[in-house]
Amino acid sequence: MDIKAIVLDIDGTLVTTEKVISKKTRDILIKAQENGIKVILASGRPTRGMWHLAEELELDKHNGYLVSFNGARVTDCETKEVLFNQALDTDLSKNILEHLKQFDVIPMIYGDTHMYVNDVYHNEIQTLDGPTMNIVEYEARMCHFLLSEQADLAAFVDEPQNKVLIAGNPDYLQKVYQEIHAPFEDITSGVFSTPFYFELTDKGIDKAFSLNKVLTAHGILPENVISFGDGQNDRSIIEYAGMGVAMGNAMQEILDIADEVTLSNDHDGIAVFLERYI
Repeated sequence: MDIKAIVLDIDGTLVTTEKVISKKTRDILIKAQENGIKVILASGRPTRGMWHLAEELELDKHNGYLVSFNGARVTDCETKEVLFNQALDTDLSKNILEHLKQFDVIPMIYGDTHMYVNDVYHNEIQTLDGPTMNIVEYEARMCHFLLSEQADLAAFVDEPQNKVLIAGNPDYLQKVYQEIHAPFEDITSGVFSTPFYFELTDKGIDKAFSLNKVLTAHGILPENVISFGDGQNDRSIIEYAGMGVAMGNAMQEILDIADEVTLSNDHDGIAVFLERYI
């Protein structure tokens, strides 16, 4: 396989459950870049929540890319240039946020430095493996945002949004996500990034859509790409790549469509797989 690009989801894929990159994974990804292979991080996270990982992997020295907001934006790590951007327009963002008021969910939207929520403190949700957590604090800390409370997000939003993030208890979200999406299914894309996050972006947006726009412009074709992922929002990059690799901890939907399966994110799955090629 003539590898020209490696595409990596972040949570559940690149980082461990402790939200760190293992030394073995970091070392092989830096080696890949030194060998002329482009490394691309593709995540549901906002761009701000990806920069520290990009710098740790030296993407800023090797012209790597960040595919953020589930594909709604692509940024060149070296030049900081935004190569692609497609957002929900302001009125649509308002309508989505207004619609969400009838559900027992926690919406979040983003500015440059702040994340905006209705309530910073009372946001406990149940995770699949038992403990509860303040989901707003979790997202803000993980993505390096300051927090701002706004009583009415629909009234507050005054600019296009790359995505609207909807958090909730996993069992409840599974029951209502179709009802949440129904009024907007013709004009938005909706996907789960984790069992407690349902995310809305502009229609047609996914990680592979924006990735294809920037890679083909640089002569990198799908057959030159290895992609790694674990969640529903990684399906497009697993299907797009010449080699789509599911993590051992991936959801069944991704395991079923992957070309190959590697070890989990806590057992250096990326590094173990890439040792065949690098």
